[in-house]
Amino acid sequence: MGELDEIYYKYADDVFKYLMCLCHNADLAEELTQETFFQAVRSIDRYNGECKMSVWLCQIAKHSYYKYLEKNKRQRNEIFRDDPLHTSPEAEFIHSEDKIALYRIIHLLEEPYKEVLLLRILGGLSFKEIGEIQLKNENWARVTFYRAKMKLKERGKMGNEQ
Repeated sequence: MGELDEIYYKYADDVFKYLMCLCHNADLAEELTQETFFQAVRSIDRYNGECKMSVWLCQIAKHSYYKYLEKNKRQRNEIFRDDPLHTSPEAEFIHSEDKIALYRIIHLLEEPYKEVLLLRILGGLSFKEIGEIQLKNENWARVTFYRAKMKLKERGKMGNEQ
């Protein structure tokens, strides 16, 4: 077990820093560092020395992080499955604290951006339905919605700088 302790003390900081680059959360990076070394101990017999130990450990760390993301995504989907307010990121944004400021910015948008945003966010319409209403196609609705979000983002940043 002394050899495993040595590996841990030699590489734990590198693995932690790598995970911090992935998740930007110190608590999560620490938890995943522990998980990485747990998995490394379980599979040490499969380490064949073809790559550096640090590379092998970072691969395990990356897979641990991806596994965490997948598990977290499934849990979030289960929580919000029946909650109509959390069906999309746009809907979550609408129901945030800055709802009034957001509506002011949307109100100042030029057409067709304003209407597409409102139809998508408030109306809950699909891009296909929005395209039909606007006598355009689904792809036009997607692109217009994306551009409207970018305009909101720009104007939101300008409002924060004042």
